Amino acid sequence: MPSVKKRRITEHLLTEKINPKTSHLDKCSTLEIVELISEEDKKVADVVAREKRKIAEAVDLIVDRLAKGGRLFFVGAGTSGRLGVMEAAECPPTFGTRPSLIQGIIAGGKKALRRSIEGSEDSKREAQNALSSLHLNKNDVVVGIAASATTPFVEAGLAFARKKGSGRILITCNPVKSDLADITINLLVGPEVLAGSTRMKAGTATKMVLNTLTTASMVKLGKTYGNLMVEVRPNSQKLKDRAVRVVMEIIGADRDKAERLLSESKWDVKIAVIMGKKGLNYKEAKRLLKRHNRFLRNALEK
Repeated sequence: MPSVKKRRITEHLLTEKINPKTSHLDKCSTLEIVELISEEDKKVADVVAREKRKIAEAVDLIVDRLAKGGRLFFVGAGTSGRLGVMEAAECPPTFGTRPSLIQGIIAGGKKALRRSIEGSEDSKREAQNALSSLHLNKNDVVVGIAASATTPFVEAGLAFARKKGSGRILITCNPVKSDLADITINLLVGPEVLAGSTRMKAGTATKMVLNTLTTASMVKLGKTYGNLMVEVRPNSQKLKDRAVRVVMEIIGADRDKAERLLSESKWDVKIAVIMGKKGLNYKEAKRLLKRHNRFLRNALEK
């Protein structure tokens, strides 16, 4: 049993407060419970929108560092950690990034993805060791995810990142300004339907911000053409079909031609589009794309 002095006191946190609108939750009908949750969830999008300038600053920081050869790390515990790992895992198939470019680090390691490992969030050494083993450097960005803003695992990760000169972003659902972060995104969603259960509104708001950080960053880095996924990796039948449809949409070709171009381009959507648009062969299209740092629009318009 930890001493009172060492115990983390969290009752003052916004995310731990009691929601007066749901204090009768156990007396409600099923429909009433669903309605209460729905009403609280409606607030989330507006809360995220209020932080749009901070989110945009965070995107610009990420883009700047990734353009210099850096990497992006999401660091969190529990729900926050799982959200970070999930976001990182979605980037390779969506944007064609290598797995090492965007990574999620969760307190408790892989086991914590499947079940809750309470207490792992208090390990500062684990966060430091994880980032140290990845040779964190000044071109990298660490995004700390902590609804409470007081998670020791996340604080230690940001502190280590500061020591290494890395970019630092904190996503939290409490009104704080962290000295450990360059940018703090405060998602003040208020008390949860179920007091302290930050997998609810806090988790939803966090996921929305993570979606925006990765999507906007990848757009700025040339991973899209308009709103199309031109770096999609066709590793499944669904993704192959998407690649075909993307080529069809951009060059105005039928399915047969799009499939032929993709086959000739080794299923690189960008190269297939250049071949179709400019009448180039594979090597010529590949050289042109490389000359423009794989920005498809620049390759097509210049």
